[in-house]
Amino acid sequence: MLRAHGLRSGYSSTDGLFVDGERIEAGDYSGPVGARTVLRQPSVQAAVLESARGGLLRRGLVANDARVALVTNVAADHFGEYGIHSLDDLAQVKLVVARALAADGTLVLNADDPTLVRDAPALSSPQKIAWFALDFANARARGPRACGVRGGRLVLCADENEYDLGAVAAMPLTVAGSARYNIANIAGAAVAAHALGIAPETIATVLARFGSAHSDNPGRLQCWRLGDVDALLDYAHNADGLHGLLQVAQGLRRDGRLALILGHAGNRTDQELRALADVAVAAKPDRIWLKDIGGDYLRGRASGEVAAFLRDTLLAAGMSGDALPVCLDEAEATRQALAWAQAGDLLVLPVHEPARRDVVVALLDALQASGWRAGQRLPAMVAMGGLEPPTPAL
Repeated sequence: MLRAHGLRSGYSSTDGLFVDGERIEAGDYSGPVGARTVLRQPSVQAAVLESARGGLLRRGLVANDARVALVTNVAADHFGEYGIHSLDDLAQVKLVVARALAADGTLVLNADDPTLVRDAPALSSPQKIAWFALDFANARARGPRACGVRGGRLVLCADENEYDLGAVAAMPLTVAGSARYNIANIAGAAVAAHALGIAPETIATVLARFGSAHSDNPGRLQCWRLGDVDALLDYAHNADGLHGLLQVAQGLRRDGRLALILGHAGNRTDQELRALADVAVAAKPDRIWLKDIGGDYLRGRASGEVAAFLRDTLLAAGMSGDALPVCLDEAEATRQALAWAQAGDLLVLPVHEPARRDVVVALLDALQASGWRAGQRLPAMVAMGGLEPPTPAL
């Protein structure tokens, strides 16, 4: 939206550093290093800085005098680190971003999150808070600046006016309206964009197209139709995120089987790992590949330890051992799932380690371009993350 408004924008995030839509560095840059790097780019006129709780706790905030600070939600995750043991603790960490606001800046909050609604009065004056929600009426009840869904359309209220931003189901990021968490994200982005001076017409135009190309939102809710097999790739990295992803998957599912690759970072508690497994088994998958998240994500656990714990939990929940193969490499686990797939199947692929995700995306793109169908030979993964060409269809 900032770019469509005519500003050269920079973005720091868990998916890398981006300037004017181009990735300049890959990796997790959701902390102060990423924020500083973007802010120091001489060409950047507007900066969007993802500020993860880990960076806030370790090194604090980078920015001052921000025009907008946005908190999407507070979900159970990362408990036990840095003295954080509850949702209330986590909310206080996330809401540190409100302290970066300029005196006339706007705080954007999720009206569907009871913790944020409860804490809002202590954060800012009501006129400086803008709200978003799945239901427009819920957001509007909190204040005059609001965004949400009414009658299947995204509605923005600001300056005592209402603006129709378009049919939600037609916005690519919503996956025909099934991705409820992305609908909430879109509403938050829209109200934040308006607070930055972006016209409603520009916001609506961007929402009507953004997400139609894989490069728009890399690693987040990307969909492939591979002949007769569907694949869904996302960053879902905790029980709450996986629940949302599997809800989208159920909306996409045809008559075939469901497969999932599953892993977690090593710094999660056993309770959090069990919660992830519970969400997975509730979706009734036909097969789950257990994996590591490589790179820096082992975080104190041995390779294979998380996969073994998840497998034991899934076995205890009633899944068959034959349905729970272990393949620690995320890209190879994806390849095995594709080799297993039959016509009509749906593969849900939460892939996290950036280098392996790039390999998976390259594989899926190559299969789609080649017209690959279930049962055909797959390209081999070779050194340095490259791909051999897929075998032509017989």
